[in-house]
Amino acid sequence: MNAAPSAATASQLGDARTGKLADNLTGFGRTLRRAGVQVDAARMALAQQAVMLVGMPRQDFAAALETVLVSREQDRLVFRELFDAYFKNPNVAQKLLAQMLPSAESKAEPAKRRPRVSEALAPVRAARNAPPREEDKVDFDAAMTASDVQRLRQADFNQLSASEYRLVAQLARDIPLPLPDFAARRTRPGARGSRPHWPGAMHQAARTGGEFLQLPLLQRRRQPLPLLVLVDVSGSMERYARLLLAFLHAATAPRRAGALRRDVFAFGTGLTDLTPAFRLSDTDAMLETASHAIDDFAGGTRMGESLRTLRLRHARRLVGRRTLVLLITDGLDTGAPGLLAQELAWLRRHCARLLWLNPLLRFGGYTPTARGASVLHREAHGMLAVHNLSRLQDLAGSLAAVLRQ
Repeated sequence: MNAAPSAATASQLGDARTGKLADNLTGFGRTLRRAGVQVDAARMALAQQAVMLVGMPRQDFAAALETVLVSREQDRLVFRELFDAYFKNPNVAQKLLAQMLPSAESKAEPAKRRPRVSEALAPVRAARNAPPREEDKVDFDAAMTASDVQRLRQADFNQLSASEYRLVAQLARDIPLPLPDFAARRTRPGARGSRPHWPGAMHQAARTGGEFLQLPLLQRRRQPLPLLVLVDVSGSMERYARLLLAFLHAATAPRRAGALRRDVFAFGTGLTDLTPAFRLSDTDAMLETASHAIDDFAGGTRMGESLRTLRLRHARRLVGRRTLVLLITDGLDTGAPGLLAQELAWLRRHCARLLWLNPLLRFGGYTPTARGASVLHREAHGMLAVHNLSRLQDLAGSLAAVLRQ
């Protein structure tokens, strides 16, 4: 049981449920929600209790709020930037937190803030709380002009605001990704083939008095290449990983890709199997399940160790060297280059194609000079850009071109 706050603490801070401190906490909670942080009334009540217990030191105040208001690793940096901007006033920096202004008077450079933070700190329109009118409930395509759509298609995922990111994530789910196919061992009746289909021939002859008017043939079935997706979920890949997971889940769903075998893994400091999450039909449910499964999200990257785990525990996922491997990463690896080179060479030998999907190709003069990037560039069959919607739309054609090489 937590001890009740002392009388000295209560008199020093006042009652957290009333007064300016309560208003500041409430406004800060609303700002966090606008930035996409999951904050509800229960967490705000815990925040008020935590403030009463820790007192007025700024670091303790920030740590207490972060403990009770942040439940996801990807929200920690957003929380800290919002806290610094929200509880900032250079004229009274040494005063009690209860006397601080609910918003920042000095504005930081917009380019130094995350898009989610910049949008959350923007002024809220008065009509935000008004109930939506029927004429305002329009589809995204009808509400946006052609220039808006074109801008979003060319915008880098990492530079989008929170609302733009949600919209782009929805648009990405509608982009098709037809995968190359191959001739399977199993056959089916068809117009062209190498062997006669005798059961079909006898069935037709029974209808024509024993005469063979047409000789059906057997042709090999066509089916898409098995797909193995390896997604980097380190801090530098945070936004790209989420959106690309949603895109690949929708584009390779059974209703679009048929009987496609797909195996998906996330890697950061370790390897996480996301294949069970990808079996869910709803993309949002998949993302939520994957978020709970990944325990190293927005951390570092040790690609070599993750690939070694793949080789030792999941080598059977590479089906008969026909598998198409999509390695989604920026190549900023912190592990041993020798181990990475060894594991990438093994992966290349046991798959049909190893393709590197690199969001850093958004920079025109990009060259893979980092240690991990240079190894990847040497071992991969091809390197493709995946930093905006336009590149995702061209991905299918780019895959086909690389596979023809």
